[in-house]
Order: sequence, then structure tokens, then C-alpha cells
Amino acid sequence: MAKEDIEDELNVTREQMVELLNEDLAREYQAIIAYTVYSQVLKGAEYTDIARELEKHAGEELGHALKISKQIDYLGGQPGVVPKPVKTSDEPVEMLRFDLENERETVAQYRQRIRQAEAMGEFALSETLREIIIQEQEHEIDLSDALGIQVPMPKEPSARRLGSLKPVRNH
Repeated sequence: MAKEDIEDELNVTREQMVELLNEDLAREYQAIIAYTVYSQVLKGAEYTDIARELEKHAGEELGHALKISKQIDYLGGQPGVVPKPVKTSDEPVEMLRFDLENERETVAQYRQRIRQAEAMGEFALSETLREIIIQEQEHEIDLSDALGIQVPMPKEPSARRLGSLKPVRNH
């Protein structure tokens, strides 16, 4: 990716940031629902501890949603109310893989959002996102441990999310 393209992705308006944060908020809602459901439907002795951990994750994701909503309001926007779709399965390992993939996407998006917030001079927003990303990465670790795998390499944010936004040129 060219340096100009990277700069374009970082230079967003307040309105664009609100739109992006609402996408993040929809991912947090998705996580709350997924962790709530998965924590209750995972069955068997081998999943007792994991289910308890997923319940804890649901509460942490609610905290993230509240923080993101507060930032959206601060930026003059209206927090969204629709979650991203939640995948379900009868297979516990598949549910855990769904969660891990969602966490990977969330972390990638927050990394980008932190860079964008700093480019805007919104340092309180970037600090809030840093606090959230710490827990999101812990969720990645917990899910990887539950699956018996190494934490996957960092994921790049989906280009589609930024492609629909018109970059702001500061010349």
C-alpha cells in the first residue's frame, strides 16, 4: 500500500469516525450476544471453565460497547443499535473459532481506529480504544488457549470498511 493510501485511511472526519465507531459498536453487540449464547450452550465437563470465561467476556464486551457509545456521543453522533450477525453452531469448537475470528477482526479494526483517532488529534478516544484493545487481545489469547492453538498473527482491517469512506485531504 502506498504512503498516500495509508495517509488517506488515517485522515477521517468526525462524521466518518462516528460511522466507523458505529461499525465497531455493532461488533461489540455481536460479541455480547455470541458470548452470552455460547457460554450457556457449551456442554460437557471439558467446557465448564471455558463457558465461565465466555460469561466474563460478555460482561467485558458490554463495557466496551458503553465506552464506544460514549465516544460516539462525544463526537456528535448517535450510537447504533444493530449488531453484526452472530454465527451459531452445534459444535463447540466451531463456536470458539467464530469467536476467535470476530476478536481478530475487532483487534484489527481498533488498531486502525487508534491511528485514525491520533491523526484527528482525538487522544482521549485513542486512549479509550487502547484500554479496550488490551481486553480484546486477552480474549484472543483465551480463545486460542481453549482451542489449543497459537494466537494467530495480527489481521489487517478489512479494506471494505474504509473503501466506502471518502478520504479527507489536508492540503
